Amino acid sequence: MLCVSWLLLCLLVPTRQQESETPNSFAECTDGYEWDPERQYCKDINECQRIPDACKGEMKCINHYGGYLCLPRSASVISDSHTESAIHEQPPSQPDTFEQQPNPCPAGYQPDSQGLGTCVDMDECAFELHDCLPSQECVNIPGSFHCKCPEGYRKIGTECVDIDECRYRYCQHRCVNSPGSFTCQCEPGFQLASNNRSCVDVNECSMGAPCQQRCYNTYGTFLCRCNQGYELDRDGHTCNDIDECSYSSYLCQHECVNEPGRFSCICPEGYQLLGTRLCQDINECETDAHSCSETQTCVNFHGGFRCVEKNRCKEPFIQVSDNRCMCPSGNQLCRDEPGSVVYRYMSITSDRSVPSDIFQIQATSVYPGAYNTFQIRSGNEQGDFYIRQINNISAMLVLARPVTGPQEFVLDLEMLTANSLLSYRSSSVLRLTVFVGGYAF
Repeated sequence: MLCVSWLLLCLLVPTRQQESETPNSFAECTDGYEWDPERQYCKDINECQRIPDACKGEMKCINHYGGYLCLPRSASVISDSHTESAIHEQPPSQPDTFEQQPNPCPAGYQPDSQGLGTCVDMDECAFELHDCLPSQECVNIPGSFHCKCPEGYRKIGTECVDIDECRYRYCQHRCVNSPGSFTCQCEPGFQLASNNRSCVDVNECSMGAPCQQRCYNTYGTFLCRCNQGYELDRDGHTCNDIDECSYSSYLCQHECVNEPGRFSCICPEGYQLLGTRLCQDINECETDAHSCSETQTCVNFHGGFRCVEKNRCKEPFIQVSDNRCMCPSGNQLCRDEPGSVVYRYMSITSDRSVPSDIFQIQATSVYPGAYNTFQIRSGNEQGDFYIRQINNISAMLVLARPVTGPQEFVLDLEMLTANSLLSYRSSSVLRLTVFVGGYAF
């Protein structure tokens, strides 16, 4: 007799009904058995192996002699001797007997198959004599078994419950739990280290950061910077050229030219850069950059030069030097002419502040007891200049109004000499050419 502890169901082992007289002849067996012609006896059929899905749902199939049982996985099976054991196929020792023999071994053990009278461990996992859930793994141990949960789960009661690894702060930044496992994620600007838990800084500059010019890696991010002459766009990546010329009109003395990342100053014709921003007049006469002939004299002025003839004296004047003409006193034509004419040249800039002293007149010889006066004899029809006498032998030419070039003035500055005691009167003229440059430099 075989009893199930929770069901208290007792099953009678059926007996053999008929056997042929001849040992080698065919014998008819009862339900749950089949004839073994080799060993000449009726052997039990293991329905749990032969019948697909013999038990449905979470029920487990337990084979026994002449039949099988469908029991819950948590059910225990005991023999009539009250010794806990698993049911296993044990054919009768003799072909003509089918009575179940009591198990003389402790729970979890069975007699050895060699008939040596020893007890060997019963592998409950191999014979599915366990109550482990489908999600669990059965692990055989001497005399018993235990149900093992997959990695990432822990056993609570009979169930395997997912372990929320994120509660234990396994990840440095962010943790995402998943059934039986977890993954670590890093904040932007970081990447997982080789341990898949720590986060290390990403050097975006070496990984193709979108900086147009310069890139600086920082902890967790990066910064874009621009070269001199550029400014960073609102997008934080692009560098736009700075138009320095639009910021100030004083960057260059003459004209500012914007270029990618920089600016440059240019000067008008006849000038050259002094440093990077100022303009300086080119003295073509000193650098031999003029086209004057040997009979001419090169006169430099702001922004250019002029070639003047060395022989400028006209009748009744005679030339005594390159820039001086004399009118002989014995010549009747010289009676109404100045005794001498001296040629001088000077240059001033446009828009010069006024009044401005620009040229000093100095007498070269003084007659005893003579008195000298100075005046502008011609060339000042618009009143742009006036004479301020300093003393008996010198005077100053003063610019009275702002003038804009390019233009030129030819002024005859006359010095009158008189001696009332000797009834002496004479004059000399300084013919001054004033070049006004086209710029204020």
